Amino acid sequence: IGLNSQGMMIVPHPGLAFTIQTVVTLITGTIFVMWLGERITERGIGNGISLIIFAGIVGRLPGALVSIYQDVFVLQQTGFITAIFLGIFMFAIVAFVVLMTESQRRIPVTYAKQVRGRKVYGGQSTHIPLRLNTAGVIPVIFAQAFMMFPSSIAMFFPNSGIDTWVNTHLAPGGAVYITIYTLLIILFAYVYTAITFNPQDLADNMKKYGGFIPGRKPGKSTAKYIEKVLVRVTLPGAIFLAGIAVMPMLMTRHANVNFMFGGTSLLIVVGVALETLRQIETHLLMRHYDGFLSKGKIRGRR
Repeated sequence: IGLNSQGMMIVPHPGLAFTIQTVVTLITGTIFVMWLGERITERGIGNGISLIIFAGIVGRLPGALVSIYQDVFVLQQTGFITAIFLGIFMFAIVAFVVLMTESQRRIPVTYAKQVRGRKVYGGQSTHIPLRLNTAGVIPVIFAQAFMMFPSSIAMFFPNSGIDTWVNTHLAPGGAVYITIYTLLIILFAYVYTAITFNPQDLADNMKKYGGFIPGRKPGKSTAKYIEKVLVRVTLPGAIFLAGIAVMPMLMTRHANVNFMFGGTSLLIVVGVALETLRQIETHLLMRHYDGFLSKGKIRGRR
């Protein structure tokens, strides 16, 4: 509430009882939502918390469509041709986000043949999928959190030089704000990818099971090659994240166009939808093959 109101007081005279009640209500609601998300994950399909966030974002879609209808046909603030153009543009943006989310760089891997007794293991070729957007939406969230620090600190110094400078130079949509915001997203994309993806561990596991990249020695040489490819792949993914996050600000500031979703919301919606679809396909495939087994573990619910 405080962030959305830009520090303005919503309750005129909040007392101690109101503060305690608000804290208890927020904590209780958070715990309930977390419990509900765990139940969805355990008994349903997909990640429960992600689906709840997805539903909250998509739930704003009807209101946004009604607002667009009023702007075009009732208030006539937006031309019909402009509305059609924006619709096509948004469809293209969503398609581009899906394309970049699913894009990956495949590193070929070959497993040497191993003879154990009378059986031959290995001898297969596979690949290591390195996604362009390995970090997901996390860099955008971290960058947003860091960009909130100056305005939060400036609130403690009203009518001062700090407050004036922050409101002038670090206002959302300004040139300085967008530049710093973009650099932070790219930085956090590399940092988060380096934390979550360890090329050395991957190379050691490949060496342990007889896997190797053609033209590369197993071990350190393989790890360095994977790291080199990962660094190259992360850059376009980070630029893509920064572009999607900054685009609504630029369109709102320079073209006077309000987007239904922000960049973060769009990335979350697309990511959750694709992941849920993959899990549904896997579930249906398991049910299909389970029908050929006499003692299958998966059965339709009645």
